[in-house]
Amino acid sequence: MVKLTRIYTRGGDGGETSLGDGSRVVKHDLRVAAYGTVDEANATIGLARLHADETADTVLARIQNDLFDLGADLCTPEGAGRTAGALRVVESQVSWLEGEIDRINDDLSPLESFILPGGTPAAAYLHLARTVTRRAERLVTELAKSETVNAQAIAYLNRLSDLLFVLSRASNNGGKDDVLWVPGANR
Repeated sequence: MVKLTRIYTRGGDGGETSLGDGSRVVKHDLRVAAYGTVDEANATIGLARLHADETADTVLARIQNDLFDLGADLCTPEGAGRTAGALRVVESQVSWLEGEIDRINDDLSPLESFILPGGTPAAAYLHLARTVTRRAERLVTELAKSETVNAQAIAYLNRLSDLLFVLSRASNNGGKDDVLWVPGANR
């Protein structure tokens, strides 16, 4: 278990931060932006949980914990000598998301149009979390072009955005109260 006895260290006052392997990078490093955006997605899921029903809240609580695993994964570069035993996202975490997507989607009304973010407060926050998750995914895939990134971390973000989408639909009366896009409606 992590034990934090002091919140501030002054170590970042010069614009640098430490990664999980102890190396120092600038705070605007792409890796820091990637795991920082995962943290932002986690915070938006926390907002969604304020409005979620008990079933969705249980799912979202597990996801929030997994997102800390994902942040730890991204914070520790692969291949460095000091990364043995580093926490990594694993395939079973991705598979669990897929199972939840299938379970929730089975109860939704069929999609007849693209949907607009909105509806209930829970659905709106879940859509916000979905878009932040997609941004995190874009940053992680960009990072993967120049550094080694755990493929399961990328897969996790991809599935998570899909799960947040179906959870948003479930929060809109099983999709019956989704706000539908009407192409060209305001021409």
